[in-house]
Amino acid sequence: MKILQSWLKEYVDIDVTTEELVEKLFGSGFEVEETIYLGKDIEKIYVGEVTSIEKYEGTHLYICHVNCGEQGEDNLILTGADNVFKGAKVPAALIGAKLPNGLEIQPRKMKDMISYGMLCSGGELGIDDNWIKGADVNGILILPDDAPVGEDIVKYLGLDDYVFDISITANRPDCQSVLGIAREVAAFLKKPLKEPDYSYNCTEKTHPDISVEVIDKDLCPRYLGHYIYNVKHFESPQWMKRRLSVCGFGAIDAIVDITNYVLLEIGQPMHAYDLDTLDGKSIVVRRATYGEKITTLDEKERVLTAENLLICDKAKGVGLAGIMGGLNSEIEPTTTEILLEAAKFRRDNVRKTSRALGLHTDAAARFEKGVDEYGVECGMARALNLVQTMGVAEISSSAYDVTAGESTENVKFDVTVSKVNSVLGIDVPQETIVEILRALQFGVEENGETLSLTVPRWRADIENYQDIAEEIIREYGYSHVVPTFLDSAKVTGGGLNYLQNKELSAKKFFCAMGFYEIQTLAMYSKRELDMIMLPEDAPERKCVELLNPITDNLSIMRTVMSPCMINVIADNVKNDRSSGRFFELANVYLPKELPLKEAPEERKILCLGAYGADETFFTVKEAIESFALANGLNFTFKRGERPYLHSGMTAEIFCNEKSIGHLGKLKYEVVEGLNIAEGKKTDLNIIIAELNYSLIQEMYEPEIKYVPDNGFAKIKRDLSLILDKKTLCGDVENAIRQASAKAVKVELFDHYENEKLGFGKKSLSFSITFADDCDVTDEIADSEMIKINAVVASDFGAIVRGI
Repeated sequence: MKILQSWLKEYVDIDVTTEELVEKLFGSGFEVEETIYLGKDIEKIYVGEVTSIEKYEGTHLYICHVNCGEQGEDNLILTGADNVFKGAKVPAALIGAKLPNGLEIQPRKMKDMISYGMLCSGGELGIDDNWIKGADVNGILILPDDAPVGEDIVKYLGLDDYVFDISITANRPDCQSVLGIAREVAAFLKKPLKEPDYSYNCTEKTHPDISVEVIDKDLCPRYLGHYIYNVKHFESPQWMKRRLSVCGFGAIDAIVDITNYVLLEIGQPMHAYDLDTLDGKSIVVRRATYGEKITTLDEKERVLTAENLLICDKAKGVGLAGIMGGLNSEIEPTTTEILLEAAKFRRDNVRKTSRALGLHTDAAARFEKGVDEYGVECGMARALNLVQTMGVAEISSSAYDVTAGESTENVKFDVTVSKVNSVLGIDVPQETIVEILRALQFGVEENGETLSLTVPRWRADIENYQDIAEEIIREYGYSHVVPTFLDSAKVTGGGLNYLQNKELSAKKFFCAMGFYEIQTLAMYSKRELDMIMLPEDAPERKCVELLNPITDNLSIMRTVMSPCMINVIADNVKNDRSSGRFFELANVYLPKELPLKEAPEERKILCLGAYGADETFFTVKEAIESFALANGLNFTFKRGERPYLHSGMTAEIFCNEKSIGHLGKLKYEVVEGLNIAEGKKTDLNIIIAELNYSLIQEMYEPEIKYVPDNGFAKIKRDLSLILDKKTLCGDVENAIRQASAKAVKVELFDHYENEKLGFGKKSLSFSITFADDCDVTDEIADSEMIKINAVVASDFGAIVRGI
């Protein structure tokens, strides 16, 4: 946002240098991105009077004698411009002068004479007609007759001024105007604020046919309209045109310029409707219908949806609320009656409409950050004041105010000095706090250390004592903050703690196993939950929904990691990568109840994904078992079910008898729905696993210690069993361990199914390692195997294929 320093000085007596003012603005939280001196690169150019002029025979030049007062009463300057005359006041650049285009004036021989300067045009001074009348003329700039001879042209034209380009943060919409910044300047300089003139007088004339109706008050909580008549069309005064020009607005017509001026000065976007173009002399604020069209002032037709708020008359749309007016209600030179509009539109609706239509305006930029109802009232009053003082029109008594019933009263609440200081971590004296708040125009009543505050109506961002603490410290000065520890803080040796190191170790482990780490967004849409075929009553569908999602594809916080992994694998397949392994360690967000009353549980999940011809259920299972072994954990696997995983290749994973996750092959139906190119999905194995890492880290040993081998001999034996197909491998492993205390290691190394084994049968082969506090002999191993055979036969009806 650009602001002229001289404009600020109309509201505040600024008695500090420009550099100090910029520094204080920074200290108050307003970044001055650029400070521009308007008279930069203009030197030694003065108001001169042409005392004589004659044609230079044989050339197109004129010989001028120019009086520049104390800078020289007779300066010989040659010019080729034919609009110069005796007695004309002109900008005269003398020897050594500098112009904005980089030109430096030196004596110059022209034909047989030497010119000791140059008479300047408006373009050569970097100005146009918006700055001073005649600057656009193709010739020398002719100054008014009262221009003082010898005065520096920078001072005379008002170019001895600074423009501040200030960045306004989203939480301070009250400062997106000259008046808003002036309030802040008045506060930190401890100067009174001189408000703009809001006064005006109405005539007795009314217009009974005008009506204003707001149908969708949720999107337009406040709408003000005012009827003015006998509208005159002329150029705005030079002071207004200059300010508009510096801030990026071209002067158009006095009434249109007033609406732009109020936008800059008060921060309230306004619009003027030609009353004769309004069908039924009516304004109706409503949602557009799907497919409804409007041609905006930029002469482009826009196709709307029910998400767009429209300003209409009885028959058609005449403006996009908060963004741009319609071409069909444009102010014309023949316009004599106008309905002025000042309104508050819901900022998220303006933002969505602006982005959806690709239509970005200064009005939309302000509405997107927020406009308060106080600004709506002040904006209308200021516009009417300017209409009257500039003689643009007469103001009738027909005024319209439609509200959604929101309170126009100031917000009030109590804070204590101790709470404010607890946030800041320093002790700001109570009298200083009160002084700062009153300078910021808060109402303050003291009752001991309790302060009863009345918040200014334009400060919609103030809600609690934390906000008050922020106001205090930015005025008191951040330099007063002394670095201290929080009450719960303690000195550490730095670096990562045990669990952080374990997490890093887990990532390194899976990288060593050939998995690549990925990072996906924590948001997706309900379509992802449909993709993995979750039933409507699935607990994963109870999710946190975003009020203002960036896009529809990012509308909920994820409750399950698998969709993110599946989408990454699908993208890789589409890009002709035949195989891959990925992992992600990140949070899911599980609401404790809906609607939300407290923050959701953030559970850390380790998600694994693998695909390709060589990837199977068992390759990923092996990686998970190796991870468990490396961390001193014992994982067991039991048959499981998941809507999106193959029923015959899904396992629940347990540790210490607690379910910690699942593993399985992605269903063919889900793969089919990924829209992967034909020929890439027929033999595609996609294996997905999710582990509750938050629970796993609770099971870590405080510290893994090295235990040396006892040195005694061990013996390995293999055991192959024919079992019922429904028998779980994990149950058999547990039975083997329980049958023999000397069986220190049991590993499945083969799983075989064939019709020769019998219907509904399978073969499992285990490698069993026996160890004890003495050497294990063949006799001991044989004895232990007899015990094991008896147990598996009685518990599972197993038939031993070989020992």
